[in-house]
Formats: sequence, structure tokens, C-alpha cells
Amino acid sequence: MLLVPPPFDPELGVALAAVGGSTPSGPSLADIAALRAEPELAVPVYDLTGGGAFETTDLTVPGPTGAPDISLFVIRPLAPSRDGPLPVIYHSHGGGMVLGTNRAGVEVVLEWAQELDAIVVSVEYRLAPEHPYPAGVEDVYAGLLWTARHAGEFGGDPERIVVAGASAGGGLTAALALLARDREGPRPLGQVLMYPMLDDRNDTPSAHQMAGVGAWDRTANSTAWTAVLGESRGGPDVPAYAAPARASDLSGLPPAFLDVGSAETFRDEVVDYASRIWQAGGVAELHVWPGGFHGFDSFAPHTALARTARAARVAWLHRLLTP
Repeated sequence: MLLVPPPFDPELGVALAAVGGSTPSGPSLADIAALRAEPELAVPVYDLTGGGAFETTDLTVPGPTGAPDISLFVIRPLAPSRDGPLPVIYHSHGGGMVLGTNRAGVEVVLEWAQELDAIVVSVEYRLAPEHPYPAGVEDVYAGLLWTARHAGEFGGDPERIVVAGASAGGGLTAALALLARDREGPRPLGQVLMYPMLDDRNDTPSAHQMAGVGAWDRTANSTAWTAVLGESRGGPDVPAYAAPARASDLSGLPPAFLDVGSAETFRDEVVDYASRIWQAGGVAELHVWPGGFHGFDSFAPHTALARTARAARVAWLHRLLTP
């Protein structure tokens, strides 16, 4: 059967066409070093202080046992509207697990922090292919352990930590929730999975449907998963902490917010993950944004669909964090 891609939202289609329309071939492993050197990836172009409303601090904290220390980027409101410990958004950045720093994607969670009087802690993890699985997720877990134990030192509430991430960061966030459950570690109050990268098998109908179309296609996805897992990618023995779609048990997880575009590679794996949380008796809110491509809300934040998606996340967080 011919798999015809769903149409892009009209506003988003115009925005994507303005920069070339798609990335049909995707990056290869050989392209990763050059991509990391691109200025827009190296230096954020947005104000990390929210116009002076936040103070920023870089911390170096212990990494996993036997591994290097890790860097946490902390953003704290200078004049919160309420007294007492503040909620904490623990953020894992995107970039296919091969690109990015703890500054990447922070502008999205900074909007939440402004709305919620929250502290942001963004973790820097080791990248593939130099550091394949389990380096990335172990770094993310080590950062959560430190954050939960030391939240009070920077005004945070260890009982109100929400873990969050987009794309690869969303996949790492899902893996983090599984790892924290199974190791009986800190229990996040909730998890926000924005178009998360969950399945190394890369073989869903939407992955095939969107091949060569949009902002992150099946070829790019294959490159990233190969960097992380090597020859084991797509095989029978990939653990759930590497690719959360592999998890057989999704019970006992924190409440989840998941969203994804209808016109992107990850659509079907995200819908399936939300469905299996419900089937396991869990709590999940799922949004499939019609005509959204991968990362549309950050790529074209001025569009109506992007504004709606961002507002839905904040509304969910308000309900979660309001006593």
C-alpha cells in the first residue's frame, strides 16, 4: 500500500518551505561533527534570563559511578510571586542524542518557568557516537539524583520535580522515568514528553510515511539510533532504558503529557506509548497536532498551531502543580 504523507498545517508548510521544505537525506554519522560546529547550535540566540527575571548558574555535579562529572544549567526566578520552595523542571535537551548542550531547547521550558514560578535545571549528557548507550541516560539519571537531593539548596521543592524533554530529550525523559521507577530513585511528579524519540526500530507506518519529508525523517532517525546503539539497533536485545518503546511494563510511572505532530516520523510510536500507559492503568494526556512536523512549535513559534501546543503544555503543568 502506498503511504501518502498527511498534509502540513498551512502556516507550518509555508514556514518549512521558506528554508527548503525538508531534509530528505538526513545527516550521516560523518556529518555529526560539522553539525555540532554550526553557530546556531553552539550559541543560543535567545535571552536565557527571561529579560532579567531569572538568574542563571552553571553547576558541576557528580556523574554516574566511574564516569565524568556532569554540567547542570540552573535558571531560577529572582522575584517569585510566592513564598516557599519552588517547583523544578528537570530538562533533557534534544538533538538525536548526538547534538546539543544543556542550553538547547531551554527557551521552551523557560516559558513554563515564567508562568509557573518554577526553577529550570537542564542537564548536559554525553553524546553518541563517542559515548553510546548507556552514557546519556545514566548522565541524565545522575543529574536527577543530584537535583532531588540538593533542590532545597537553590530554592527548589524535591517533591515537585517534573521531568521534561523534546525529541531525543523526550526519549531520555521517558527512559529516566522508567529508570527511576525500577531503581526506586526519585519519583518525578510528572513527565512531559514532547514528540519523544522512543523506538530504535524506526519501522512504524509514520516512519515510512514521512520518509524524505519534514524536519526529521527516517534516514536521520536511523543515523541517530545507530550512533547510540551501534549494530544492536533494531535487534532483539535493545533495553527499554535505551529505547522506551521496548518497555513491556509501563505501570507505576508518573503522570505523562505527550504530544506529537500528525505529519512526523514519531507520530505512531508516541500514540502507541500513550496507549500502553493507559492499558497499564496509568495517567497520560496525548495530543496529536494536525499537520505538525517534528519540532514545529520551536521552528515556527509564531504560528497558531505552535501557540496552541505550547499553551496546552502549560495548562497541563498548571493542573499538575496546583494543590
